[in-house]
Amino acid sequence: METLRDEEQRLNLMRFFKTGPGEYGEGDEFLGLKVPLTREVVKAAKDTPLSEMPELLMSRWHEVRLCGLLIMVAQFEKLAVKRLEHDAAAIGRRDEILSLYLQYAERANNWDLVDLTAPKILGHWLLLPTAMAGRQEERVYKLQLVDALAHSTCLWRQRMSMVCTWKTSQQGDPSWCLRYAEMHLHHPHDLMHKAVGWMLREMGKRVSMELLRDFLRQHAHEMPRTMLRYAIEKMPETERREWMGHP
Repeated sequence: METLRDEEQRLNLMRFFKTGPGEYGEGDEFLGLKVPLTREVVKAAKDTPLSEMPELLMSRWHEVRLCGLLIMVAQFEKLAVKRLEHDAAAIGRRDEILSLYLQYAERANNWDLVDLTAPKILGHWLLLPTAMAGRQEERVYKLQLVDALAHSTCLWRQRMSMVCTWKTSQQGDPSWCLRYAEMHLHHPHDLMHKAVGWMLREMGKRVSMELLRDFLRQHAHEMPRTMLRYAIEKMPETERREWMGHP
C-alpha cells in the first residue's frame, strides 16, 4: 500500500477528513489511496489470518487501517451466509472477529472507518447466533454490549453504536435504531447528530415512516437541527418544512 501512495490525493484526503489542529481527525495520516484502490488490496489479501489484523489496525496510515477493517468485514460476511448461520465453527469465528473489532475500535478513528464496517460486522452480528452470551439471554447480552459502546467516552465507539443499526433496520428490526437514537439525542458532536438523523431516516425508509413520525412527534422539539434535517430528508418537501418549523 505504501508503494501506491499519491501525494496530491494525500493532501486532499487530509483536508476532507479534517486532520488539522482541533478538528475531529487531528493528526491522522494518509497515503493518498482512494477507497476503490484499497478495496483492490483487500480483495487480494482477504484470506490474511486474523492474527495479522492488529498489525494493520495499529498502522499510522488511515488506508492501511481501513484495509485491515475491510478484510475483517470480508471474512465475517463469508461466515454469515445462510447455510453457516447456526454452524458452531462459524459462530465461533464470527465472535472472534467481533471481539477483535471491538478491542481495536478506537483505531477506526474517523467516520468512514466506522461507517464502512460497523453495520457489516457489529450490526450483522446482532442478527446472528453467538456463543459469547454464555448462559445469559442473547438479546440482553447484545444490548449490554452495544450500550457499553454508546456510553463510552470515545466518539468512534459511540458512532459504532448508532451506525450499526443500519443493518438491523435493513432486516426489519427498528428497536435498535430507536433505542440508540434516543440515547444519543443530546450528544454534543455534529458527527453524532448526522449519524442519528441518517439512521432514523434509514429506519423510516426500511421499516416504517409512521415509526419515524412517532419518534419525531416525541423528540423533534429537542433534536439538533442537523439531526432533524437528516432524519426527514426523504419526506415530501411540505412535510419537511413542517418538521423544521416545529416549535
